Amino acid sequence: MTALSGRRVLVVEDESLIAMMASDFLTDLGATVIGPATSIDAALTIISTHEIDAAVLDLNIRGELSKRVADALRLHRIPMVCATGYGEGAADFARGSPIIDKPYSRENLESSLRAVLSAGAE
Repeated sequence: MTALSGRRVLVVEDESLIAMMASDFLTDLGATVIGPATSIDAALTIISTHEIDAAVLDLNIRGELSKRVADALRLHRIPMVCATGYGEGAADFARGSPIIDKPYSRENLESSLRAVLSAGAE
């Protein structure tokens, strides 16, 4: 059993291979995968209609920065891990959340999610 067992994790990712990889990692870690959402609008709909414990958010979805999704996650008090292929300076709106570089490892994803979930429990 891991710290992610039973946790509902939203995956917001427009690259299908990375979305499948993240979903596989999360399933292996015992999490329930919500999504993946492949567009900003799909992510916003899921956030407003599902119970979510945490999210993995690609900072750029189909050429649009994911600021609206990050704002919605914060509004709903859902902790997030941000993923990017552009490095840590990719988006100011991601500040305060862990940023992991794509492609990321299972271990990096797990440790980042564990950190945001334990911070939210304090």
